[in-house]
Amino acid sequence: MDATKRPIQINPEFANYAEEHGIFDMYKRLMSKLLTDMPEDPLVYLYENLKQENDDLPQVAVIGPPVSGKWCVAHKISTTVNSPHLSPDDILSDAPKELQLEVNRYIQEGGGIPDELWVRLINERLGRYDCKRQGWVLDGFPETPEQAKALQAVGVMPKHVIVLEAPDTLLLERAEGKRVDPETKEVWHKIFDYPTDLSVQEKLVEPANYTHETIVSRLVDYHRHIGGIIQAYKHVYKTVNGDQPKSDVFSQAVAYISQDARSQAPNTPRVLLLGPTGAGKAVQAALIASKYNVINISVPQLIQQAIEGESKLGLAIKPYVEQDITVPDHLLMAVIRERLSQMDALTRGWVMHGFPKNIDQAASLDQDGFKPNRVFFLDVPNDIVLERLTLRATDPVSGERYHMLYNPPITQPIKDRLVQNPRDSEEEVRKRLAAFYAYQEELQDYYSQAARVNADQDPHTVFEYIESTIVNPPPKKFAAPPPPTEKP
Repeated sequence: MDATKRPIQINPEFANYAEEHGIFDMYKRLMSKLLTDMPEDPLVYLYENLKQENDDLPQVAVIGPPVSGKWCVAHKISTTVNSPHLSPDDILSDAPKELQLEVNRYIQEGGGIPDELWVRLINERLGRYDCKRQGWVLDGFPETPEQAKALQAVGVMPKHVIVLEAPDTLLLERAEGKRVDPETKEVWHKIFDYPTDLSVQEKLVEPANYTHETIVSRLVDYHRHIGGIIQAYKHVYKTVNGDQPKSDVFSQAVAYISQDARSQAPNTPRVLLLGPTGAGKAVQAALIASKYNVINISVPQLIQQAIEGESKLGLAIKPYVEQDITVPDHLLMAVIRERLSQMDALTRGWVMHGFPKNIDQAASLDQDGFKPNRVFFLDVPNDIVLERLTLRATDPVSGERYHMLYNPPITQPIKDRLVQNPRDSEEEVRKRLAAFYAYQEELQDYYSQAARVNADQDPHTVFEYIESTIVNPPPKKFAAPPPPTEKP
């Protein structure tokens, strides 16, 4: 055989490894750093960066108008993700002595701190050990589009920017009652959120520069600049309504930073749809396959095709199917392995339904290199399943399928000759439901990162949710890193 015409063999583990370790995204990040910093020795620079490469670190900026709650939101995010909370005041007070001298000189001259100096202050602080190891949460900066662009010019680009919004009238009302604990810097309000501890109340002070005229002036400046700031961060920002309970603001902010931006790295979808009979797995698989041009893998259909093709596997499986006996797992995996190893499935991806049904099958799928990168459990109440399946019937003359509730026959003669599939009897449906729920918990534990979908709604609504989860990276679960053993 001509060697140039041999089918290319692709190890399925290649894609798994690249996606699991973020190879393509790592390459993109390193090239971006290289072009930003332009070191004299690129190879040494890349080597040093690879030793400390970690893209899981939070890099968050919280901006918004005065008195919108930036400090509180940033502080809670910092606590949740275990990253340093950096406010402009903290950065100034913690700056190296030479930078503080420059800041004091500008202040004594009666001018503001220039953007170039602010960028140096922030870049110096973000370059320290704690930020490199744990990420950072920046509060209240940048304040202008020019500052945002200056930060980008030195390679400081937040992964997530949270923009708080609230009516100006509410902000003015908040400013009048704002109080600050000078020790903890925690923010309180005389009307909306006042501490019950008398010792804390006694410490609270009214912040400087919070007069009505000052806040109005700052609001005018904010509205003048916010459009340009959003434009600078248009691909990574999210607005959050600050005129709601703190817990709601915080939960929305954390939900956003838990979601990475879409990656431009090559991605081969490997999707599992799990759920009870009648959940609509086949419908959703068809929609996914049609939209994304992936291979629709129905395990029952694979078995039938193997039998009809009279392959060795088909002949081995046929007696089990004819006697209505469960096909052994090793034969099932052989059929699935054969299909998933074909070039179209390896290069285009696949969506599978009807398998796995237990934890052993799930483990076998992973061990053979066909680990799914998205798993969905389609949840439907049993009474809805019975309604969907037991009321189905087929016209033996025309082959038309009907449903007595959703798509009833229009004439009595058609209704009289309808035939129900024996598998749709209530007894058979309940058996299949029992078989699924017998292993549901262990499958949920095995696929702990799986998404749960309410499938008791319009199929296209279900598909919209599944689609949004397929095209976006899965949410992060933040965990506190282990304490450092030794500071370099």
